[in-house]
Amino acid sequence: MASEPMPPMIRCDQVSKRYAESGEVLSNLSLEIAAGEMVFLTGHSGAGKSTLLKLIACLERPSRGQLLVDGRNIGRLSRRQIPYHRRQVGMIFQDHRLLTDRSVFDNVALPLVVAGHGAQEVARRVRAALNQVGLLNKEKAHPLALSGGEQQRVGIARAIVGRPPLLVADEPTGNLDPQLAREIMALFTRFNQIGVTLLIASHDLSLISTLPYRTLTLDQGRLVNDRHVANKPPPETPLSH
Repeated sequence: MASEPMPPMIRCDQVSKRYAESGEVLSNLSLEIAAGEMVFLTGHSGAGKSTLLKLIACLERPSRGQLLVDGRNIGRLSRRQIPYHRRQVGMIFQDHRLLTDRSVFDNVALPLVVAGHGAQEVARRVRAALNQVGLLNKEKAHPLALSGGEQQRVGIARAIVGRPPLLVADEPTGNLDPQLAREIMALFTRFNQIGVTLLIASHDLSLISTLPYRTLTLDQGRLVNDRHVANKPPPETPLSH
């Protein structure tokens, strides 16, 4: 007997978002992203990319329509349910949002400390996450002593330290030179190969065009293109996650 297909990790059904000051930013958006997919989100500034990522992380709520993330209806989550949901969604920002008065270790540990993990578990997970992004030797450093690329890697380590099934990234390579941008995308590819779902908002069309992944394009809050790629590269040796 054939197994039933897995439900989508993200499902938007006629989702709209309106702000009092700027009007409708997303308009009747419908799409699905399967568990385990890696998808790019493109479009002009103000197209709605960041708003969609905020909705997925429940930093905002839809004005209309239904948004399901791993089966959870974002519009119906109670206040008590929101912290659990956010622990299931790793967020990566262009500006890193690191605490400059704390070490790299403490920055990465923060989500685990907030979630109430014990010191030994925190230390084990933080070092595993730093090892995955190549910064295990920087755990005692402070963010301002790091390069821009290293700071972004710390932000990625913080996003993955809780082992979320979904990562969303908002212009994660926007401040990096082309070589560093390629290295960050290679990291995302490795996470995807161990089963993490990724949605990455980016303006870097020259980089995206070289990568064999689906690309969604927004224009004035509407989905205007959904480019699927037929042949995805075979997985490499899985990483411990």
